[in-house]
Amino acid sequence: MKSKISLLTLGTEDIKRAAVFYKALGFVVHGEEDEDHVMFKAEGTWLALYSKDLYEKEMGIAPTGEFSGVVMAHNVGSKEGVDEVMEEARAAGGKIVKEAYETYWGGYAGYFQDPDGHVWSAAWNPFTDLT
Repeated sequence: MKSKISLLTLGTEDIKRAAVFYKALGFVVHGEEDEDHVMFKAEGTWLALYSKDLYEKEMGIAPTGEFSGVVMAHNVGSKEGVDEVMEEARAAGGKIVKEAYETYWGGYAGYFQDPDGHVWSAAWNPFTDLT
């Protein structure tokens, strides 16, 4: 297997609400939107929104808990960039989990949740360019 993540799919209770949130963050829809899924082409990968109900039917397990242990990151080139992403998330209706702060490892990061509770990190890493 190649060490590559080609698609990240987020289960959602409300496809339309989630799509509005991600469009407000600058994601562009690829193809047709419907009540069960939406696809976005991102730089170097894909993001999909998929009905939690359909996932449960397909896999036989239901998503549970407030935090799944998974955090997606949007890395930027500066502290100011982190602040901008956090404001975009807030304006789009995201819930700020933790305002941007100086991290213990020397970076700068903040955390927000999308309307379905998926956690995102907006981060600047002064040691490794992850942008």
